[in-house]
Amino acid sequence: MAANEPEQPLETFRAEVRAWLEQDYPRTLRTGDNGSDAPALAEARKAWTKAICGRGWATPSWPKEYGGGGLSLAEADVLREEMRRIGAGNPIAGGMGVRMLGPTLLEYGTEAQKLEHIPRITRGESRWCQGYSEPGAGSDLASLQTRCEDKGDHFLVNGQKIWTSGANFADWCFCLVRTDTTRKHEGISFLLIDMKSPGVEARPIQLISGNSPFCETFFRDVKVPKANLVGEINRGWTIGKRLLQFERQRGEDRPPANNIEGRPVQVMAKQYVGVDDSGALADGDLRSRLTNHLMEMRALVLTLKRVSDMRGVNGPSTTTSILKNVSSKVSQDRAELVVEILGADGLGWDGETFTKEELGAVRQWLSGKATTIYAGSWEVQYNIISKRILGLPDPISSAS
Repeated sequence: MAANEPEQPLETFRAEVRAWLEQDYPRTLRTGDNGSDAPALAEARKAWTKAICGRGWATPSWPKEYGGGGLSLAEADVLREEMRRIGAGNPIAGGMGVRMLGPTLLEYGTEAQKLEHIPRITRGESRWCQGYSEPGAGSDLASLQTRCEDKGDHFLVNGQKIWTSGANFADWCFCLVRTDTTRKHEGISFLLIDMKSPGVEARPIQLISGNSPFCETFFRDVKVPKANLVGEINRGWTIGKRLLQFERQRGEDRPPANNIEGRPVQVMAKQYVGVDDSGALADGDLRSRLTNHLMEMRALVLTLKRVSDMRGVNGPSTTTSILKNVSSKVSQDRAELVVEILGADGLGWDGETFTKEELGAVRQWLSGKATTIYAGSWEVQYNIISKRILGLPDPISSAS
C-alpha cells in the first residue's frame, strides 16, 4: 500500500473523527461562548491542545514515530473537514515549527535532529523563529553576512537578523548563516540556534499597527554545536529555499479570513451601510466590488484545495509563489473593504466609542500591508513565477 493511501475506508475514519471530536473538543470552545470567564476559556484551550497534540492530529500527516498522526493525505482532509464542521481550530497550526521548520527537517534533518525537535513541535512544546532577513539582505537574501566560523568542536556565530517574528518568545531559531565569504549562494549554511545561548539578544520592533510581532536579533560570539547544522556545510541555500516554499504554502484549511469576530464581511456591510427595499446592500458600487471580492475569495479557496489534492506526498512546489501573491492581494482587498464599510467607525485607534471589532479591523488593515513583503516580496515571487514556472529568461542574467 502506498504511503499516501488511507489505512481504512474514509467513511469509517470520518465516523471515528466525529466520535473523538464529540468526546474531546471542549463544550466551552464549541459553543463560542464569549461570556465565559477567561480562566475557563484558558483551561478549555489548554485541554484541547493536549487532546489534539496527544493524538498526533495537530500534525496529522507527519510520521507517527516523531509524534505525528501518521494519517494519509485523504484522512488528513477528512480530519480538517470534521474540525471545520464543529468549529474546532488547530491550536498549533500557525507556529513556525509546524508550518516551516518541521516539514523541512523531516526532509533534510538527521535522525538525531528529528528525534530531538519534531516530537516537541508536534506537542506544541517549542517555539521557533526564522533568522533569514538582515538589515542589508532582504529581497536579496543570499547577500546575508551573519558569519558562522568553524572553531573545531563548535561553530561561532556573529551578526544581526531583522524581522525575526516572535524572536523574543522563541526557544529556537532556524538560521541562514555565511560559512564561506568567497561565494554567494554556495557559501550559506542552515543552522539551528538555541535562543537561550549566551550572546543572543532579541529586541522587539514597534509597528504601525501598534503591535510588536517582529524583532531585530543580535548574535555576538554565540557558540553552536556542530550537531545543529542541517544538511551539508555551504549547502544551506537549497534547504532555505525549500523552507520558504512551506512558508508560502497556505493549506485549504487556512484560506484568508472572510470575517471579523466570526461575522462574514457581507454581513458587516449590511449592518454598517444598510440595505434597500429588496434587502440588498444599499450602495450599488460597494455591492459590486464586494461581490467581486467574494468571487475571488471563493476561487482562491477552490484553487488551494485543488493544489493540495494534486500536491501528493512531494509537498509544495513553486506554485506556492502564485498562491502567496494571490492570497496576499485578496487579504489586502478585504481589509480595505472592511475599513470602507465601517466608515467613520473604521477611523479609530483607541477609545470607548469604538468596539473591539472596529479597532481590530483598523489594526488588521495596517498590519496586512506587510503580507506582500514578508515570506518573499511581491516582486520576488513574480521573478520566481517568471523563471521557475513560465521558463522565461532571467532579466538580470540576460542584461549582463
